[in-house]
Amino acid sequence: MEPKERILIKAEELFMQYGIRSVSMDDIANNLGMSKKTLYQYFADKDELVDAVVDGHIKEIQEDCMSCRLDATDAIHEIFITMERIMEEFSNMNPMLLYDLEKFHFKAYQRFREHKDKFLLQIIRNNIEWGIKDELYRDDINVDVLSKYRIESMMIPFNVAVFPPGKYNLAEISGIIIQNFTYGLASIKGHKLIQKYNEQRNKTLSYDESKK
Repeated sequence: MEPKERILIKAEELFMQYGIRSVSMDDIANNLGMSKKTLYQYFADKDELVDAVVDGHIKEIQEDCMSCRLDATDAIHEIFITMERIMEEFSNMNPMLLYDLEKFHFKAYQRFREHKDKFLLQIIRNNIEWGIKDELYRDDINVDVLSKYRIESMMIPFNVAVFPPGKYNLAEISGIIIQNFTYGLASIKGHKLIQKYNEQRNKTLSYDESKK
């Protein structure tokens, strides 16, 4: 693996676990077993490194979102696939990460906002339109309002004043919010499908727990 790629992977891992502000360039260099001088040969400063990590992470998320759509048999199935991937990612994410990004790395935060407000908003809009077309979601839904509502509700679990990290689990809160939103969209036909996917999910979780 190339040194630059190793740096990006390790930096992302540390940022996800501890947040951005609390991880220094020294920490990253020490965890990689390389000198800080070598680190600075690839990234001029921490800001540049954060920008690169965020760009790489956004690219992964966008590819993942497209994959969820391709793998899904219907709109509700797409939400369940997405929810599993989000919960898996958030299980190792420090909720301070977005706060640190907004407060200390403006350019990277703007890149994230653009990804959220354009790409993710369109993914959600497409899902709602798909669900309405298949009669899994109510036909009286205001697609524009509920797409924006969902995109903003994604940010709620990261509000550490509302959900202190020691008391709440980021992945669990996100899962609860996604499920609540999906039930709100669903028609009677859609509700039955949600219950079906929940039963399948619970069986899988029980099986996974029994193997531990």
